[in-house]
Amino acid sequence: MRFEDLDVLRKDHPAWRLLRAENAPFILGFLGRVFIEDNVRSIAATELVSRLDDELYALNRRLGDGTFPKQAKAYLDDWSASGVGWLRKYYPPNSDEAHYDATPAVEKAYAWATGLREREFVGTESRLNTVFDLLRQIAFGTETDPEARLVELRRRRLEIDIEIAAVEAGDMPILEPAAQRDRYQQFASTAWSLLADFREVEDNFRRLDRKLRAKITAWDGSKGDLLDEVLGDRNSITTSDQGRTFQAFFDFLLSPDRQVEFVELLGRVHTLDGIGEPDQRLLRVHHSWLDAGERAQATVRLLSEQLRRFLDDQVWLENRRVMDILREIEATAVALRDIQDPDVTCFVDGTAPTIVLPMERPLYRPVDKVPLESDGIVEADEDLDPTALFEQVFVDRERLRGTLQRELTSRSQVGLAEVIERNPIEQGLAELIAYLSLDDTEFQVVFDESAHEHIEWSEEDRTRRARVPRVTYARFETSPEGP
Repeated sequence: MRFEDLDVLRKDHPAWRLLRAENAPFILGFLGRVFIEDNVRSIAATELVSRLDDELYALNRRLGDGTFPKQAKAYLDDWSASGVGWLRKYYPPNSDEAHYDATPAVEKAYAWATGLREREFVGTESRLNTVFDLLRQIAFGTETDPEARLVELRRRRLEIDIEIAAVEAGDMPILEPAAQRDRYQQFASTAWSLLADFREVEDNFRRLDRKLRAKITAWDGSKGDLLDEVLGDRNSITTSDQGRTFQAFFDFLLSPDRQVEFVELLGRVHTLDGIGEPDQRLLRVHHSWLDAGERAQATVRLLSEQLRRFLDDQVWLENRRVMDILREIEATAVALRDIQDPDVTCFVDGTAPTIVLPMERPLYRPVDKVPLESDGIVEADEDLDPTALFEQVFVDRERLRGTLQRELTSRSQVGLAEVIERNPIEQGLAELIAYLSLDDTEFQVVFDESAHEHIEWSEEDRTRRARVPRVTYARFETSPEGP
């Protein structure tokens, strides 16, 4: 980077401005502990003020009264000011209390500061292996020659065959403690950096939202052109490189099989002695990824809500404009009414427009109610079979709820297709609808409208198939980090 670029960053970038602040250790220490180490994405103003009060009391008592003279709320107002950019102050939907969230600038400054600490162990082998793996994926993932791909696949197969033969012969190389620790450190660093990336992705989407709001507010052209602009920007979120990789990562997280595999591997790794002191927070890092991903998707949904509000406002404004034009015509007609000039004439073809709707239908007409007469009813002689009254389909929702609770005993979530594969449908479509409408205090039902799956069952010696959105049942769990 050139001198001019670095000079602009030093003056304008919030992260650099934070590192240059007089109270940078105090600000970074408090915000890093609350928002980054505890992985808090939103906190109420009253709770944050209370925690900052405790921090100020402890620091002033240890460093001397007057070291930090301001009140906690005053510090928060300074950090969330428009020209500072360290905290984002906002009001969540259906809430009249302000909430705070750290900006990506705090993530970057905190990561830089923590990287200055001396490390007792610096591993390089795992990162070198990662570099080679990435280069292979890029080189052979873009290869269009089938022969070249086959050569690479055969090479990898030969390596696997050699490794299998060595294991069968009793030669099983085990990772040394140093190699285990090296790979665990790289895994932990990548896992936490993903959370920081989520915060930056959410901030990028929020900037696009502000850009659209400003464009809608200042637009003076036609509504059609504005809709083209807005819809184009909205579509660019999901079609951009960042949007596609974000959606692919989120789909990977929602895969039940991947989550089960991730939890099992993480549990096995944390039992190893060679990794040193494990970070217990990593046991629930995938839940933090899901929460951060959902917040980023919620930010994207705000764009659609903004577009809907704009359309509603535009319809109201256009109706008002029509009424203003009609009033101008009426006022002009009244002003010309008493003029007796024969040259001032006007011909009106009709007093009202003729409207013919191609799909016009008559209004609803209630059916006449026929009174029931019970006189003259005699007992019938026929013997009727009452078994038809007992052949109605009744789906036991408690049975289905018990099935799902058993499935969620050993895992945190399970898909509908997997449940039905192990517990086939016995009562047809009614039982499938009951699965989709279940509610319980121990699990929640998550519908993914972007993906679909097919559910099959047998009914009257025929195979039935239904296409439904991907449904996942997730067990409610209480995070040890707090709500």
